[in-house]
Order: sequence, then C-alpha cells, then structure tokens
Amino acid sequence: MTAADRRTVWITGATSGIGKATAVACHSGGDRLILSARKQADLEALRKELHAEDAVLAPFDLAHTHDITALVRSVWTQTGGVDVMVHSGGISQRSRLIDTSTDVDRLMMEVNYFGTLALTRALLPHMIAAGGGHFAVVTSLMGLFSAPMRSGYAGAKHAMHGWFEALRAEHHDDNIRVTMVSPGFVRTAISINALTADGSPQGSMDDATENGLSPAQCAGAILKAIERNKALVTPGKKEVLGYWLSRFAPGLLRRIARRAKVT
Repeated sequence: MTAADRRTVWITGATSGIGKATAVACHSGGDRLILSARKQADLEALRKELHAEDAVLAPFDLAHTHDITALVRSVWTQTGGVDVMVHSGGISQRSRLIDTSTDVDRLMMEVNYFGTLALTRALLPHMIAAGGGHFAVVTSLMGLFSAPMRSGYAGAKHAMHGWFEALRAEHHDDNIRVTMVSPGFVRTAISINALTADGSPQGSMDDATENGLSPAQCAGAILKAIERNKALVTPGKKEVLGYWLSRFAPGLLRRIARRAKVT
C-alpha cells in the first residue's frame, strides 16, 4: 500500500472486543488509525501495543457528545480526513423489560443510538466536502429482530438501522456509503458489561457469547464487507438463522423466542 492509497479509519469502542480486533486488522493492513474510547490511558496502551505511533487518539464518551463537533473538527484537521468510520462502541442489557428502569432504557439509547448519531452528523459534512466516505455501523442481530432480556438494547439497535438507512438514501449521490454490521454472538465482554434491571453490570459471561465468533473473525467480516460495499453483513454462527426466519418465517421465530433460554 502506497502512502496515497493508505486509508484513515476512525474506530469507536477501540480498546476492547470487536473495536480492538478491527483496529488490529486495520493496522495490519496499513491503515492509519483514529482510536476512540472513554479512557485516554487505555487508548495510549492500545497504541503502544499496536506499535502504531501515528495513530490519533480521540477519547470521548458516547453518552456525552455535546462537544463532538469540536472533536471532529480537530481530528479532521489533524489527520487530513477520514475515509472510514467504524462505529463499534456500545453497551448491552440483560433484564426483563417489566423490571427494567427507564434510566437503563435511556442509557441504551444515549450510548448506542444518540451518541453514534451525533458523531456521524458531525462527521458527515466533512466527508461530503471531501468527496465521500464510508460508515460501518456495528449493531447486532438484535437490530434485525428481538429476543427476551434485551428490550432496550434491541430498541436502540433497531433505531440505528432506521436512521442509517435514511442516511444511505439521502446521501447516496454524495458518495456516502453505509455498511450495517449485525453480528450474532461474539466472544467479547459484552454480556459481562451488560446492564441489568437496576443499571448494574451483569458481571458474568453467558454460554452463547463464550462460544461465539472470535473478535478477529468478526473484524475480518467487517473489513471484507467494507471492501465490497455491502449494505448488510451478519457475522455469526447458527444464531444468524434468526435473521432469515425474521424475513421468511416470522411466526416461527416468535415461537422460538418465547421458549428460548437466554441470559
């Protein structure tokens, strides 16, 4: 890859799970990185681990994006542009909806939906002026159908699909591309960090997540989908069947969901 061919890729949630695996894969492929997560120290540790001395660190919290326009302007000026934005930051939930605090639902929306939208909206005019760009949005199979114990999470992920499909339609002629990434189970800390009914972390790994794809496999699927400009990719194992059932046999999927043992 020549300097002229080198992409600049911005990744949120970059210090763990799918985000970190994507950062590793992008760096290995020669991309220049912009790395975002909440903690500066974790970002510095990742840059050192990757030996990515020219990686730009842009710490921020998806739950608090009031200064995001200034951050985007600073990053764009520092890097000269962003070719690919990988939205992989987020948080999950594990609780029955009747028991769940509205504060948990609001946090699902603030982090997974509103924070991601704020960053996208701030970045979009710069990409348009530069001739285009690509958004890869990590949602979940729960953005395509729903399951018990994930009501707020599924609601936020469904909302992301609706918003980004509108972006795809409105800005097609601006050369803005969108890839929705809806993974099944991936071996990350998502279930450990998932919020329960009162907002406290679940603190345990569920069996399905433990036996899911590796983050590296998911990252590989993301980068391949970006390369091929795919509208939707669903990395996963047998749980991906749920997507096809939601399209062609939704009644059967609902019966399966009612009986599923989920955590």
